[in-house]
Amino acid sequence: MIERVLVTGATGYIGGRLVPELTGAGYRVRCLARTPAKLDDRPWRHQVEVAEGDVLDPAAVERAMTGIDAAYFLVHSMGGRETDFAARDRRAARVFRDAAAAAGVRRIVYLGGLGDERDPELSPHLASRHEVGRLLAAGPVPVTELRAAIIIGSGSVSFEMLRHLAERLPAMVTPRWVATRCQPIAIRDVLACLLGVLRVPATSGRVLEIGGPDVLTYREMMVAYAEAAGLRAPWILPVPLLSPSLSSRWVGLVTPLPVALARTLIDSLVNEVVVRDRAAAELLPVDPLPFHDAVRLALRRVQDLDVATTWADAEIGGRSPAAPMTTDPSWSGGTVLSDIKVIHAAASPAQVYRVVTGIGGERGWYAARLLWELRGLLDKAAGGIGLRRGRRHPDDLRVGDALDFWRVEELEPDRLLRLRAEMRLPGAAWLEFRIHPEGDGTRLEQWARFHPRGLTGRLYWWSLLPAHAAIFGRMAAGLAAAAEGAGARTG
Repeated sequence: MIERVLVTGATGYIGGRLVPELTGAGYRVRCLARTPAKLDDRPWRHQVEVAEGDVLDPAAVERAMTGIDAAYFLVHSMGGRETDFAARDRRAARVFRDAAAAAGVRRIVYLGGLGDERDPELSPHLASRHEVGRLLAAGPVPVTELRAAIIIGSGSVSFEMLRHLAERLPAMVTPRWVATRCQPIAIRDVLACLLGVLRVPATSGRVLEIGGPDVLTYREMMVAYAEAAGLRAPWILPVPLLSPSLSSRWVGLVTPLPVALARTLIDSLVNEVVVRDRAAAELLPVDPLPFHDAVRLALRRVQDLDVATTWADAEIGGRSPAAPMTTDPSWSGGTVLSDIKVIHAAASPAQVYRVVTGIGGERGWYAARLLWELRGLLDKAAGGIGLRRGRRHPDDLRVGDALDFWRVEELEPDRLLRLRAEMRLPGAAWLEFRIHPEGDGTRLEQWARFHPRGLTGRLYWWSLLPAHAAIFGRMAAGLAAAAEGAGARTG
């Protein structure tokens, strides 16, 4: 029986999603982290042990392995010079292997990458991933190596590059690698396999290739992503002239991914990565999601404000592993554009909250009334609901209430009001008011946020920046003044 499990890479994309799956399945989990404080804001932090240490430090890794039955090796270097990242990963694999043997660990589980080892043009990144698997398996502890291609889930670096390219470029000239075949897999299914191998003894000592049911070219994935996201399919012209170096600089220019990271991904895209050995499908009871469904799951409510905290997977009644997390890189989770205004009010949080929740309807929006009216008329002309729905009650507000062309999405007394736009937009928009005690008064944060749909959505937001400058600052100031006036009258 495997009961105690060590996870390295818990601050990363895969590890951070695997830990709650393991604890939910009843395993006792210990995480090895160079900086334990990075795990403090994880919702599962109180359920796990945390050992401080680097995977390159033999003593720290051996201490972390004490009493462990199975250990996950989920760390690898991305970007940088080939000799640097390959050497780091080689050393980490040896340290991990030897520490596991010294501590009496019964199983190592490693997630590597698909790709034909016999291919003389195998990318340095994939070659290094395979080498790590061989080094781990060279020790006495049985290793289960899972090999996957592109992982589909918000926050996955491969998925984020696909997302940004499809959303930002309605037309593109692309290198030949867009015709390379790939077998993507949903993050949900990767986690199911990583968890499942602990329960299936026959997976011990095996290299298992995992993938979804679809084999697609990168071009087909971009088109399918656009369809799932409700975008027009991009026009793609492959040309033979763009080298991986030029391609990575181009990707770094048009997406928020760092150039070094983009270069690592693109180098690997020249290799076909498909499942050739079906043993995993026979050993593991996983029914993988088709590509379209995996993308839709990754996109579900991706525009949820901080793109982090309130996603829920209706299938399992909790957080979806395909959802973004607060600890994902800043370039992941989709684009959310913001206009933030912060102002101090000489009034209590309760007074500010009463004014904020009284907004709209006959009271209006405390700034640029004509501009609000004009926006309502434009929405009406476009077939939308317009501004004049008003509100159900002049003072009382409830979650789900209509408020002009907004809908009340969340209320926390004396702390928060979040409105979701129901006007016709090339994207999704929110207006949020956060209320915090500050000294003898209150800090009011006003967040206007927009998740654009494709290039049209971005152009829409940028075109409204002058109007935002005229409206949002004055609105925050008007709300603060009204709260101060109400406080003076009651005082």
